[in-house]
Amino acid sequence: MISRVHGTLLRRDVAGCEVMTAAGVAYELEIPLSVFERLPREGAEIELRTYQLFREDAQILFGFLEESERAVFARLLTASGVGPRLALAMLSRYAPDRLVRAITERDITALRQIPGLGTKKAERLVLELGDKLQDLAFSTGAAARPGGRAGEDAVAALVALGYSAGDATQAVRRALDEHPGLGGIDLIKAALGEMNG
Repeated sequence: MISRVHGTLLRRDVAGCEVMTAAGVAYELEIPLSVFERLPREGAEIELRTYQLFREDAQILFGFLEESERAVFARLLTASGVGPRLALAMLSRYAPDRLVRAITERDITALRQIPGLGTKKAERLVLELGDKLQDLAFSTGAAARPGGRAGEDAVAALVALGYSAGDATQAVRRALDEHPGLGGIDLIKAALGEMNG
C-alpha cells in the first residue's frame, strides 16, 4: 500500500497531479479541488498523503495534503452509493471538518450543495455515517462543542439521554443561538425543546 508520495511536482491541474520521486518513478494522483488550490508551483518539492484504490481494471492513487482529508475520504467510501468521484466532490466543496460536521449534525441542506448528492443520497449518507464519524470529528476539529464548558455538559447530558452526539450538538448550538449565555439545566431544557420542537 502506498501511503505517501514525496518528490517534485511535474504537473498540476484540477483533475490531478503528477509527482516524480527521487527514485525516478512518477505517480499520477487524483485530487479534490481543495488540494489543487493549495498545490505549489510545478517544479516544487511536495509530499502528498495517498489513498490507493484497487479495482479489477485499474489501480488509482488519490492525493491529499492533510491526514484529515485522507481519513475523511476513506471513511466516505465505506458508505453505500459513495464512490471515489463523489467523495472527491464532497472534499472539493467542504473542508474535512465542515464536511464531518454536516454529516454528524445531519445538515441535509449543506450536503445537497455538493454536485451529485441529492436529498435521498444525503439522507442515506447521514443515516449510515452520522454516528460513525466521531473519531474523525475530534481529529479534524469538527467536534468542538458549542458554548464552551456549558455546551459540552449539555451535549453530554443529551447523549446520556439517548440522543446521538450529532443531534445533541446541533440542538445545543441552536439553543445557544436563540438564548446566548444559557447554561446548566436551562440550556439542556432549551436544547430538548429544539429537538422536540
